[in-house]
Amino acid sequence: MTLTRDSFFIGNQWVSPTSDRTFTLVNASTGEAIGTVPEGAEADIDAAVAAARQALVDGPWAKASPAERTDIMDRFVAALAARGEAIAQAVSLQNGMPLMVSTQLEGQFGAGVVHYYAALARGLDAPDVRPSQMGRETLVERSPVGVVAAIVPWNFPVTLALNKIAPALAAGCTMVIKPSPGTVLDSYLLAEAALEAGVPAGVLNWVAADREVGAYLVSHPGIDKVAFTGSTAAGRMIARTCGELLRPVTLELGGKSAAILLEDVDIGAFLQGVPFACLLNNGQACFNATRVLAPRSRYGEVVEALASFASSLTVGDALDPATHVGPMATAAHRERVEGYIALGKDEARLVAGGGRPKGTNRGWFVEPTIFADVANTDRIAREEIFGPVLAVIPYDGEDEAVKLANDSEYGLGGSVWSADGAHALAVARQVASGTVGVNGYMPSIGSPFGGIKASGLGREFGPEAVGAYQSTKSIYVMG
Repeated sequence: MTLTRDSFFIGNQWVSPTSDRTFTLVNASTGEAIGTVPEGAEADIDAAVAAARQALVDGPWAKASPAERTDIMDRFVAALAARGEAIAQAVSLQNGMPLMVSTQLEGQFGAGVVHYYAALARGLDAPDVRPSQMGRETLVERSPVGVVAAIVPWNFPVTLALNKIAPALAAGCTMVIKPSPGTVLDSYLLAEAALEAGVPAGVLNWVAADREVGAYLVSHPGIDKVAFTGSTAAGRMIARTCGELLRPVTLELGGKSAAILLEDVDIGAFLQGVPFACLLNNGQACFNATRVLAPRSRYGEVVEALASFASSLTVGDALDPATHVGPMATAAHRERVEGYIALGKDEARLVAGGGRPKGTNRGWFVEPTIFADVANTDRIAREEIFGPVLAVIPYDGEDEAVKLANDSEYGLGGSVWSADGAHALAVARQVASGTVGVNGYMPSIGSPFGGIKASGLGREFGPEAVGAYQSTKSIYVMG
């Protein structure tokens, strides 16, 4: 299969790149090249920003009411849904996400995000009149923050793009979207859906580029806000640039979340939740609870159960519907994960996995790996590995469990597991994190998602996200 593209989507046109540089796309399950896409240069970014600026200040989008934006977004939802299967296939082919996951979270969930914000958009022009102590009243008006630079990673390229696109569209913004070089094919499907839906020219623009050109986009004088999902290290650099420019920024960054298993935990129920709460997308999800905190009284039982569970998972081609765990996204990323596994063998006790699956001599596969006797101070417990590697840490008493969970530079996800849901909820309230699950974990479209500490700034999802793409003005009516 050869999948090659030769243009960018700018101003609702398929535009030739300004350079002859390209990215080679690779099937993560085989290691084979499957095509090329153009690599953006600064001039391509300039063109995309100019198209977005034009759409913001002139034309049908600039004049559209919230209700009219809703109608456009509804058509976008339908066009995305019609491409759901193709989107899931494209993502799994490129980054190794198991098809059973990509079908749900990339092919379907993203369209649901747009549907949610389309409904919110319809009421955004409701008047906001507030009493005034010094005059008659205050009128609070909201307008689009402007042209948004959206920088999207490779692990959930569609959903994480639409998490930014949908609230930005609801608010009336325009966008330049930079996908990761490793997952670009899906962005063409999103662009085709936008074109079919009648999204006006210049509202959504896609240019794939490397980090240097991405940095140029972040600092571009035509950009009014940046929305970024990716590593904490890259997020810090973007934050520095935006801080200097006094430019609004939303950062959804890394994590090292903890799953707290309480004394009365139903281990079978926990194991059923592990694929989504701890090992989602081959361990390549920022909110995965890769630290498992188990009570010492049941520690051996938990370790044995996790080791057996990890060994039972089917590792294979991401496009095989029977696959539970696919490959790492790239050869370089597999090397990174394997480096942490080697470190873990020195720090702790390996009880499952730790190598490459037998019989797989191509693709970027790593066995699901479980380490026991891990201290919370070990590097495999402190640093984000971003692979199918879990560290099981013992604790004595719930106070210590909460202390260990909170003893991290990150604060993005996490979960608490107990046969007593009310008890688990009481413990969850003590966890220092932007989100926490009780007897499971999955972000909800209608509720704010994001982290604290080194896990980021701002929130996606929920009505709160729309405010991040708006500017507010107070008009003091004195008489």
